[in-house]
Amino acid sequence: MLTIDDAVQLYVKHHEPLQAVREEQRRLLADRPGMRAQLDDIEAELTYLLIRQERPARVVEIGCLHGWSTSWLLRALRDNETGTLTSYDRIENARRNVPVELADGRWRFVAGDVREQTLPDGIDYLFLDAAHSARFARWYLDRLLPAVPAATPVSVHDVFHGRRAKPYSEGSVLLRYLRDAGAGYFTAAAKRAPAQYRRLQECRADLGFGDPVHPGTHNPMIWFRRP
Repeated sequence: MLTIDDAVQLYVKHHEPLQAVREEQRRLLADRPGMRAQLDDIEAELTYLLIRQERPARVVEIGCLHGWSTSWLLRALRDNETGTLTSYDRIENARRNVPVELADGRWRFVAGDVREQTLPDGIDYLFLDAAHSARFARWYLDRLLPAVPAATPVSVHDVFHGRRAKPYSEGSVLLRYLRDAGAGYFTAAAKRAPAQYRRLQECRADLGFGDPVHPGTHNPMIWFRRP
């Protein structure tokens, strides 16, 4: 789906709007001191860049917590001037934190357990950051992904906090599924892919992104296309 060369090219291509979005997100975090920002900078920026590249019409986010990832996704759709986002979560904090000007006309929040909801048809980008259990992974691999068109971009958070996914976790179930399907993935996780992490850090420094928006450095997300 994505290579390190692709990622670097996306940073270079979109560095000016990305710099503006970083500053918007920095102000958002400062204005909402109780907001928990769950994405580190590289994975948030790559999510923004992939949305810019793919130009999806329908994005689905499962697990938005306080709305940090939601606001990154919505800014990408805004800058594309097309696309809508539907977010699912049991917790409704995102409603308070997502700026009205980002939400109007492009965002729908659905409260409750996503397993009890009807998801939109024709998902063009799927973002997963919810229950990080093996059981939840088996649910979306068995029930959700088969309904998503082949080759649809998918991102899953909290897979690689270490060199390997934790045993009996969402990550271990997902990686087994991808391996069995013969599908690859991309990650910039610092411990899993240190060379890719360093190269992106060098690229970001060259572009003037040295000042962090979020203090995290694990970047445990993976990206793949639905096999």
